[in-house]
Amino acid sequence: MSETGDEDLRNIITEQPSRYEDLEKMPLGDLLKGINREDARIHKAVRKALPQIEMLIGQILERMKKGGRVFYLGAGTSGRLGVLDASELPPTFGAPDNMVIGLIAGGDKALRKPVEKAEDDPLGGWKDLQKFNVSELDTVIGIAASGTTPYVVGAVEQAGKAGLLTGCITCNPGSPVAKLAGIPVEAVVGPEFLTGSTRMKAGTAQKMILNMITTALMIKLGKVKGNRMVNMQLTNSKLIRRGTRMIMEELSLDAGRARKLLLEHGSVRLAIEAWRSEKEDKI
Repeated sequence: MSETGDEDLRNIITEQPSRYEDLEKMPLGDLLKGINREDARIHKAVRKALPQIEMLIGQILERMKKGGRVFYLGAGTSGRLGVLDASELPPTFGAPDNMVIGLIAGGDKALRKPVEKAEDDPLGGWKDLQKFNVSELDTVIGIAASGTTPYVVGAVEQAGKAGLLTGCITCNPGSPVAKLAGIPVEAVVGPEFLTGSTRMKAGTAQKMILNMITTALMIKLGKVKGNRMVNMQLTNSKLIRRGTRMIMEELSLDAGRARKLLLEHGSVRLAIEAWRSEKEDKI
C-alpha cells in the first residue's frame, strides 16, 4: 500500500477531518474564534515535546562545537520554514552562512512556487545533502508535518546510515521519519481547522520548535550576552539604533559616542570589548 493511499491518510492525524463543519457557512467571527481555539492547542503539544527538543539540541551542540553544521530538509511549508529559520541566523547572531543550512525539495524556486513531484523523490534529499560534503559532525533534521514525505524520509534514512546525527520535526506520531530519526521530535497538534492544511497548526508548531533549536544553540555557542543579540549584523538603520542603545546601556555612553563606537567596530560585542580594553590599557 502506498504512503499516499486513502487508507494511510486516514491514519495520519494531520490529515484527519477538522472538528468544524460547514466552514463556508460560518460567520467571520466564528471562523476566527475557531482558528484561535485550535491555535491554543499548539503550545501544549510543543511543551510535551520539550524533552526530545532538549535532547536533540544537546547532541547538536556537541557536534557544532567541533565544527559541525545543521541541515534542515523539508518540502512545501515545512521546507520554507527551515530555509527561513536558517536564513535569519547570520543577521541575527552573526553566524556564518554555512552553520545552519535549509534545503527545500525543488530548490530555491520552490520557496515561491510549488515544484511538481519534487517532494516525492526519496533520493532527492540525500542528493541535495551530498552537494555539501556532509560528515559525521553534521546533523540532519527532517521537517515534515505528516512524517511521510519521501524527500525527507529518504534523506534522514541515508544520513543515519552515513553516521550523521538525525532528528525530525513532525506532527504525526509514529510516522516513517520519526521511526528513522535518531532523535524524533513529535508535536501532535491534532487535526487542522481546515482539514489537511498543515500550513496552520502544524506549521506554527514547527516554527516554534525551529525557534527553540537555533536560538538555544546560538546562546550556548556564545553569540548572545545577557539577553542581547550582540553579534547581530548592522544591515539597516533599525539594527544600528538597536546596537547603539545596547552600547549606551552597557557602557553608560551617550548616543553619539555609542553609535560612533558601534560603526567603528561593526558589532555590539566588538565595540564593548574594544572600549573596555582601551579603558584597561589606560589604568
